Amino acid sequence: MKTITKFPSASQSNFYAEVRQRVNQGFINRDENINANGFMWLKTGIFLSMFIILYFTILLSGLTSIYLIFLTLSLGVTCAFIGFNICHDAIHGSFSANKKLNKALGMIFHLLGASPYVWNITHNVVHHTYTNIPGHDEDIEIAPGLIRICKEDELKPHQRFQQWYAFPLYGLASISWVLRKDYKKFFQRKIGARENVHPKMEYFNLFFYKFLYYFLFIVLPILVMDLAWWQVLIGFVLLHIAQGVTMGLVFQLAHVVEGTSFPIPNEAGNMEEVWAEHQMHTTANFATDSPVAAFFLGGLNRQIEHHLFPKICHVHYGWISGIVKTTATEFGVPYHENATFSSALASHYRMLKKMGSPLV
Repeated sequence: MKTITKFPSASQSNFYAEVRQRVNQGFINRDENINANGFMWLKTGIFLSMFIILYFTILLSGLTSIYLIFLTLSLGVTCAFIGFNICHDAIHGSFSANKKLNKALGMIFHLLGASPYVWNITHNVVHHTYTNIPGHDEDIEIAPGLIRICKEDELKPHQRFQQWYAFPLYGLASISWVLRKDYKKFFQRKIGARENVHPKMEYFNLFFYKFLYYFLFIVLPILVMDLAWWQVLIGFVLLHIAQGVTMGLVFQLAHVVEGTSFPIPNEAGNMEEVWAEHQMHTTANFATDSPVAAFFLGGLNRQIEHHLFPKICHVHYGWISGIVKTTATEFGVPYHENATFSSALASHYRMLKKMGSPLV
């Protein structure tokens, strides 16, 4: 039985109070609000337009297979970018001050094959509270039994090769999410230590929107396109491989790299550090100076700022990161950061190799 994990009172540390005060003052000085600005709306329009154009071009153009493969892979990557940039902020409630607009934009998650309701529980409620805590944060359970990322997990002989086979496995993350993960999370008794109790309407929503997705991305293409059913299924798998690799790499580089920790509570369920400092120990940034990463990854490359301020739209994280880094240095709090995507990828590889070794 999992105990309820508790963090010490925030009053035991001045770091979070100070960094919040400085960020709040920053918004006042810049005369901005915490939600989406014009640039965010521009990104939203670009990614949604890409999705619509790619989907209907694949469905109706009658192009030959080689072009369809390229367009399908592009659609998969675009779906990941929509999740990063639009749905992630909307489900966190940071896109707009209007709750109805956030809910409407969050519903786009269904067009990616995922349940925004289940995601809210597993990610917003559990992951953001119990980040990197084994047995509680199920977001770090990449492929239980196959991939080991912390010392508390049992080491299996095949995991000495995990630094090689983990990356292809990330390609299966999206299709697993669409066909298995949401159902499993919805019907299991607990997520972490949180009891799973759902409104009756959410049972209908889960199955209705899943079948709508299957219709739009499997049944309708079979009916409309001049392809055999098995060719459509290959396209469906390719779409999710592209979507899964994109999502898997971005999420792992934020929490499963060298320097981040996987702390466990004591026997009474108490954590050693206050919540905000726990986030600083368990989270990492990457490619923070890259405008390309900032545009496409929806602020997930600035994961530290996102974990401290999930209710702030990600387009503001650029200037906020300077405040957070300076304040962390002043208070002696870690600020994990990899300068580039490739350096973060290399760090993740080394972390997987280390955790697959019997010497750890």
